[in-house]
Amino acid sequence: QVQLVESGGGLVQAGGSLRLSCAASGSIFSIRTIGWYRQAPGVQRELVAGISSEGSTNYADSVKGRFTISRDNAKNTVYLQMNNLKPEDTGVYFCNCLAVRYSGDYWREYWGQGTQVTVSS
Repeated sequence: QVQLVESGGGLVQAGGSLRLSCAASGSIFSIRTIGWYRQAPGVQRELVAGISSEGSTNYADSVKGRFTISRDNAKNTVYLQMNNLKPEDTGVYFCNCLAVRYSGDYWREYWGQGTQVTVSS
């Protein structure tokens, strides 16, 4: 199995910054994409940012210019630097990846447990 462990959430004032980390461990042969989703109460989970194994990135329009995703392939770790945070960024942030456990395995999607980010106004 593949485990994703997030860290770095917390409470911050509007305009502040946080850095989230997600470390993938377990039986991992390759990770194609890894990224972050968030879910606010009563709202559908949405993609925040993702990064491919080649380094291509994509962002939700609402976070472009404020958030930066990066990846350390050697450590199977992804980071999300969040600057100029807004109250609407509040939610549980989930790490997500598409990975195979061994050569010839099917690509499967994995999720972390989530980390809470709260931005006060």
